[in-house]
Amino acid sequence: MARRLWRSVRGRTTLGATLVVAVALLLGAFSFYGVLSASIHGSTERAAEQRLEELVSRFDGPGRRGPDQLDDDLVQLLGRDGVVRAASEEAADALGATPLPVDDDPQVVRIDGKPMVVVSEDVDGDQTLVLAVPMDEDAETLSTVATLLVIAVPALLLLVAVTTWLVTGRALRPVTRIRQEVEGITAERLDHRVPVPDTADEIHSLAVTMNGMLDRLDAAATAQRRFVSDASHELRSPLATIRQHAELAQAHPEVTSIDELAEVVSEEGLRLQGIVESLLLLARLDEGVAGSTEPVDLDDVALAEVRRLRATGLDVDGSGIRAARTVGDPRLLGQLLRNLADNAARHSNGRVAIGVEPQAAHVVLTVEDDGAGIPPEERDRIFERFVRLDEARSRDAGGSGLGLAIAHGIATAALGAITVDTSRWGGARFTVTLPLAGPLS
Repeated sequence: MARRLWRSVRGRTTLGATLVVAVALLLGAFSFYGVLSASIHGSTERAAEQRLEELVSRFDGPGRRGPDQLDDDLVQLLGRDGVVRAASEEAADALGATPLPVDDDPQVVRIDGKPMVVVSEDVDGDQTLVLAVPMDEDAETLSTVATLLVIAVPALLLLVAVTTWLVTGRALRPVTRIRQEVEGITAERLDHRVPVPDTADEIHSLAVTMNGMLDRLDAAATAQRRFVSDASHELRSPLATIRQHAELAQAHPEVTSIDELAEVVSEEGLRLQGIVESLLLLARLDEGVAGSTEPVDLDDVALAEVRRLRATGLDVDGSGIRAARTVGDPRLLGQLLRNLADNAARHSNGRVAIGVEPQAAHVVLTVEDDGAGIPPEERDRIFERFVRLDEARSRDAGGSGLGLAIAHGIATAALGAITVDTSRWGGARFTVTLPLAGPLS
């Protein structure tokens, strides 16, 4: 199909160029023929008028000769009544007593089937000398030109068509290579790239753009495979734990009681439920489903998290919370702050600080702890899914590695951004920038 499309493009380009040149050549040929015809006829008329003036001067001068003494010219001398008074031998043979037309302007008439230009001029006051000059040479010249044009125009069109076909084929040859390479790229060969021609033209830009698209597809496919692998591992872990305890209870009921099995099943079931809910939320965020849109008092959400963390025994600083309102889904924004607060509590040494500060057209939410912090080279990677740094590898220490990914997705869906740097105590500080809503009522 791609080959047929390429040939179709090449054919349409050649046909279009040939049609344009054909129209231009035809217009030029007709215009040239018309101008040349007018020029030749005008030259013949001027020559006839000059010859007539010469004859008039002969007839008016001393020892003048009459028209009947001329052999090679077709001349008549007409009286005032239009009757032929005298005529050259050629005029007498061709016309007899039929007079030539008299007019102030040259006229073209046919005599014995041949076109002639007729000019006239008064002599002796009451007579008119009329001269007819043949236009055979004009017709021969125009016929020769017409023949040459009939031959030259199709030849030029053929030359243009062949040249356009060859040039178009050469110009589209890089497209053929790109097409052949793309045809061989499959889901398993997304690391392949199309050749980029060494030309600063649209084909070069097309190849660069296509390689950029392949880079994004490769990155997306790699991320998807990694996500599926990590998700499978995370889902398999609680299922394996439940199965192991169930098999142990079944094989050795005296070792594992029903209460212990129920407790394990309940804990792992809750963990499994949390992973599934997180995956569903990420899927919704990927699809651009940002929930409802309404004003949210971010300071109220932050104060609720402060109270919750203090109830666990942590030293939580909420003095940096100022009144500020943003626009978004209250449940999702609460989830964002909950994930950041749980992450800070998990990695802190006992102190956590939450702040909300309106700044110009934005509201800035900060969550920081006094833990070990996050190395600069890991600060972008931690927002990827199922990523846990070395200190958080233990299942007992934390969640599934989806909390920060969810926080990043919620911030992005709310037209905000999230970054991480160093806190005042040397730990991690997460900063979320969200659009500021209208003034508080």
